[in-house]
Amino acid sequence: MEETIGGRWGELFTRRYGAAVATLCLGVALYALNGFLVSTSLPTAVTELGGVDLISWAFTVYLVAAIVGGAAAAMIKHRIGTRPALMASAAAFLVGTLVAGLAGSMPMVLVGRLFQGAGEGVIAAICYALIPELFPSRLLPKVFGAEAIVWAAAAFGGPLLSGVLTETVSWRAAFLINVPLILIFVALVAVVVPPDRGERKRVAVPFLRLSGCAVGIMLVSVAGIVPHSWQAALCVAAAMAVLAGVVLLDRRSGDRLFPSDAFTFRSTVGAGLWVVLLMPLAQAATSVYLNITIQHLWGYGPTMAGYVSALMALSWSGSAILVANVARPAVQARLIRVGPFLLAVGLLGVMVALVSGQPWLLMLCQILIGTGFGLSWAFLSQAVMEAARPGERDAASGLLPTLQSGGYAIGAAVSGLVANEAGMAGAGGAAEIIHAAAWVFGVAAVLGTLGFLASFGVRRGGR
Repeated sequence: MEETIGGRWGELFTRRYGAAVATLCLGVALYALNGFLVSTSLPTAVTELGGVDLISWAFTVYLVAAIVGGAAAAMIKHRIGTRPALMASAAAFLVGTLVAGLAGSMPMVLVGRLFQGAGEGVIAAICYALIPELFPSRLLPKVFGAEAIVWAAAAFGGPLLSGVLTETVSWRAAFLINVPLILIFVALVAVVVPPDRGERKRVAVPFLRLSGCAVGIMLVSVAGIVPHSWQAALCVAAAMAVLAGVVLLDRRSGDRLFPSDAFTFRSTVGAGLWVVLLMPLAQAATSVYLNITIQHLWGYGPTMAGYVSALMALSWSGSAILVANVARPAVQARLIRVGPFLLAVGLLGVMVALVSGQPWLLMLCQILIGTGFGLSWAFLSQAVMEAARPGERDAASGLLPTLQSGGYAIGAAVSGLVANEAGMAGAGGAAEIIHAAAWVFGVAAVLGTLGFLASFGVRRGGR
C-alpha cells in the first residue's frame, strides 16, 4: 500500500528524510550552479589570463569528463562502495575548483575544469542512483520536484551571484564559492550515506568503452566549432557511429556500463532512455539560439531575453510541484506521454511565433516546453529506475543525468549544423534570421516528436 499512496511534502523534511533530501539536492546544485557560475565569470577570466581561443574548451573538457564520469559511476560505486565513491568524486571536484580558481593561465583552468567535470559527473549519477535507495516509491516524484526547484534557483541565482562576485571581488571568487558547498556536501555524505554491506564487485575498468564515450562526445563538441558545415556533419555522424559502437560493445560485455536493455524499444528502460535523450536534445535549440534570435530580431536586451528563457525553468519547477502528488500509475504513464508532446508543440509554436512576430506566443510556448519537462521528468525517471532488471538499477539510474547532458551536447551540435546550413551566421536582415530560425526550431520540433513516439514504450508498473 505504501507504494501506491502518495506521500506528503512534509515527509521530505522530517528527521528520517530531511538530511537525505539536502544531500541529493546539494549534489544537483553543485552541478547546476557550477555551470551558471562559470558561464558568467569565464569571459572575465579570459580577459585577465588571455587564451580567448580556449574559452569554448573550458566547457568542452568539463562536459566530456562529466559524461564519462557519469557513464562510469555505477562501475565505480560497485568497485569501491557508495560513500568512498562520493568522497573521492567530491575530492576531485574540490581539486578542480581550486586549480581553476587559482589558475595563472587558461591551460590550468582547463585542467581544473577536467577534474571538476569528472567529479561532478560521478556525483550527479550516484545521487540519482541513491534516490530509489533512500526513499520509498511514493516519495520519488517529490524528490524530483525538490531537485527541479534547485535547478530553477540555480538558473536565477547562479548568474546573479557570479556577476556580483566577479564585479565586486574577482572572477576567482565565483569559482571558489564552490569550495564551502562541496565541503558541506562531504559532511552530509558522511552522515547520510550508509556504509556498504557485503562484498564489493571486482569489475574490470572498461577503458575502451569509456574512451569511446569520450571520443564520441568530443566529436560532438568539435562539430560546434569547425568552420564548414560538411565538417560539422561529418563530426556528428562519426560521433553517432562511435557512441552506437560503445552501446553495442557494452551489450556483449560481462561487466556492463549500461543496462542490458538500454536503447531497445522492447522495454520500459530502453524506451525511457530514448525519451531522456531526445527531450533535452530537442530543447537544446532554445538554449543555444532563442536568446540571440530574439535579441537580433526583436531588439530585446540581454535581461529581457534572459527572462524569456527563465520562463522555461520556472514552468518546469512549478509543474513538477503540481503533479508530485499523482500516485496512480495510469495517470503517471499519461503524463510521461504528455510531457514530450507539449515539448514538441512548444518548439513548433516557437517557430510560428518567430515567423509571425508574436512575443506573447513565444512566451506561452516557453511555458509549454517547461511544463512538458515538469509533468513528465519525475515519472519518466522513476519508471526507468523501477523497471531496471535485477542488478542493473544503479546503471539505469546513473545513466539518467549522463544522458541528459549528452542530449544537450548533441542537440547543440545538431542545432548549430542546421543553423549554419540555413544561413544563420551570415543573416543580415530579419527575413534571413526568420528563415534560419524556422529551420532550427522546426527540426527541434521533429526531434521532440520522436521523443513523444518513444514515450509510448514506457510503462508504469512493469518492464
